[in-house]
Amino acid sequence: MANKLVAHMGLPQSIANLFAARNIQTAKDALSLPEFDLMTLLGVDIKDVRDAVARICEALSLLEEQLMADTSGGHLNTLLTGLDAALGGGIPFGVLTELVGPSGIGKTQFCLKLALIAALPASYGGLDGRVIYIDTESKFSSGRMIEIGRNSFPEIFNSDGMAREMAGRIIVLRRTSMSEITESLQQMKLKLLQHEVKLLVIDSMAALISGENERCGTISGKQQPKCSFSFLKSIAEFSRIPIVVTNQVRGHNNDEISRYSFLAEKDANRDSEKFETHHVAALGIQWAHAVTIRLIFEAHSGQKFIKVAKSPISPPLAFPFRVCSSGITLLSDNGIEMMGQEISMIRCQGHSIL
Repeated sequence: MANKLVAHMGLPQSIANLFAARNIQTAKDALSLPEFDLMTLLGVDIKDVRDAVARICEALSLLEEQLMADTSGGHLNTLLTGLDAALGGGIPFGVLTELVGPSGIGKTQFCLKLALIAALPASYGGLDGRVIYIDTESKFSSGRMIEIGRNSFPEIFNSDGMAREMAGRIIVLRRTSMSEITESLQQMKLKLLQHEVKLLVIDSMAALISGENERCGTISGKQQPKCSFSFLKSIAEFSRIPIVVTNQVRGHNNDEISRYSFLAEKDANRDSEKFETHHVAALGIQWAHAVTIRLIFEAHSGQKFIKVAKSPISPPLAFPFRVCSSGITLLSDNGIEMMGQEISMIRCQGHSIL
């Protein structure tokens, strides 16, 4: 526990920068030095040193409490029975879960429902916490969220003031760059540690990365900032909350698909022509390996499906669904088992492709 990084202790950024500049990286490094030595080394007064030491001790204490309470099998229930069963209980804590699919397929609807569930009182199956919802494409709709809430949880949302209280637990941030998100989350780290925040949503990660690539003159899917992947993973592991990000789709070539390690290589060539007109996730292979759960949203033959394309415990399953007044509803809790490359292909009939 003492090897936890000082950068994750929720210190003021100016003080954290001084620790980093003096190569005081871990809590052990900081706490092993006398206060006077720290004051001399950092060049600050004794009050700043004592405040920093107190903050580090508080953060370590919270981490220890969290570790003792952590069941390591925690999940955010989606209330979609078949999907929750396939995922071992829902969206897992402490890892990245990705929703990938074309625009308008239902990814944001899924995120809105998750945000509501995380904010619900525990007596109604929720996590009774706050939600950070980072909206990079201005798709978040308070009106739609209240509609979902009233149709999904009428006993709560029809009560006086409850709709406003639930909405107030969901903090919507509109950020246009990864640096803005990083700064915001750094400032919130102590709140994350204190269990105030129970879910982080980024809708959409692909739009964020694409915007940065355009500003930097890079090519989407080729030169993505590696730090964004590692930073989000560290936040997930540090806070032990579910982190859900959405991803867009783009065209592909068959050679590219065969490079994904979680695809069945033996099927890559056999079915290459069959999936000629299909799409893949907009973010590339590095991102694909960063996420623990990948749910694909697709449409074909007049039907929409959620596919469990990547999971450490679930077989490759597809669940037909529809979007209604209460959000996303599965048409069947019995998943359809998919074979070979089919589980990772994204069919987008009837949807515009970004």
